[in-house]
Amino acid sequence: MGAALSGSNGSGPGPGLGDIPESCVACVFLYLTPPEICNLARLNRAFRGAASSDAVWEAKLPPNYQDLLDLVPPERYQKLSKKDIFALLSRPIPVDDGTKEVWLDRVTGRVCMSISARAMAITGIEDRRYWNWLPTEESRDLAWVGVLTNHLASPTPP
Repeated sequence: MGAALSGSNGSGPGPGLGDIPESCVACVFLYLTPPEICNLARLNRAFRGAASSDAVWEAKLPPNYQDLLDLVPPERYQKLSKKDIFALLSRPIPVDDGTKEVWLDRVTGRVCMSISARAMAITGIEDRRYWNWLPTEESRDLAWVGVLTNHLASPTPP
């Protein structure tokens, strides 16, 4: 039933989705999320071409995406399309000796950041007597997670 609508060559009894100009499809894609664009790219050649358009993916990248690219070696992105740049930036990029990671959210295109406990400072209590690093298996990126222990409240002195 839907095969006639999605025909890419217009050979059916009337016009189909394949008859929509690629530029019109690209305009519609500007209002969709990246996963929706990728799903629709599988429909036909016009949708696939529009889904590969730099204009579509430039709109999905944040205004400061070039700053994120500066964190990656230039040879990894110099000849990439905007779609491939979006895919590259959607994977975590280690920053500050691996204590932080930045990436783009695949749905919204917003910049996300993960900061490990080792990269944080406890303000006002820099005295190591008041906090310790304890091992935990729930830690995602480091073998240790910082845990504040209050030696002042403990019955034995530190």
